[in-house]
Amino acid sequence: MKKRLFILSQYLLPHHLLSRLAGCIAECRVRWFKNAFTSWFAKQYQVDMSEAQVEDVTAYEHFNAFFTRALKDGVRPLDPTPGAVLSPADGAVSQLGPIEHGRVFQAKGHSYSVLELLGGDPALAAPFMGGDFATIYLSPKDYHRVHMPLAGTLREMVYVPGRIFSVNQTTAENVPELFARNERVVCIFDTERGPMALVLVGAMIVASIETVWAGLVTPPKRELKTVRYDEAARAPIHLEKGAEMGRFKLGSTAIVLFGPDQVKWAEDLTAGSPVQMGQGMGLPKA
Repeated sequence: MKKRLFILSQYLLPHHLLSRLAGCIAECRVRWFKNAFTSWFAKQYQVDMSEAQVEDVTAYEHFNAFFTRALKDGVRPLDPTPGAVLSPADGAVSQLGPIEHGRVFQAKGHSYSVLELLGGDPALAAPFMGGDFATIYLSPKDYHRVHMPLAGTLREMVYVPGRIFSVNQTTAENVPELFARNERVVCIFDTERGPMALVLVGAMIVASIETVWAGLVTPPKRELKTVRYDEAARAPIHLEKGAEMGRFKLGSTAIVLFGPDQVKWAEDLTAGSPVQMGQGMGLPKA
């Protein structure tokens, strides 16, 4: 009964209003409030501040600065294995595996369309049909910057409007096409393993999604918006393997897609496996 009420509330709550209110609270600079809230959060979720460049939780100007904190140099070494595909974020594997019949496995009995996930453009989705995916869930305690699994040159960014259901095991198991319904930012890169899609999925209370090249990705209208970065008028945006590419202000999910016969995921990774940014998740397919 409790689970059913939670799922029902996900459909009834004013998602965007709650998230914008949360965003205002997270940007609050009133010292006593932000210090009390940030200290409570760090203790409640057992955040490991020894890894942060700034360990004192009260030293951040607001909660969002704490939440998107930088880590000390060297605490997330990149897997040196040639060709290794890195985890883009700290978190846990939600699911990973093949893209079958144009669909990505979500959780027991649920999958979603690659076409819908990427915004509905058949040309954008076509290279990933029959390929492979990995979905990483970032919990509240995790480091919330997203990094490049491989070096790549940005070709296209698509803002896809949508709902912002919570993203956790319960909603994954009970909300059909969850990740293709939530607000998201789709980034398409050209890499040594062909096209790579890195999708940043919003969630309830996620106030915003940022990229290092565009800053805050919140169009004035919640409508599909595509920006091409491979046009002659724009300087190419190339990011090295392991470089930061974006961040969540409050947590969510990152999804990586590759085309067919490009990546073989590590055999020891299954649903629920913890991962850290920079950890090797897979190798090129022979």
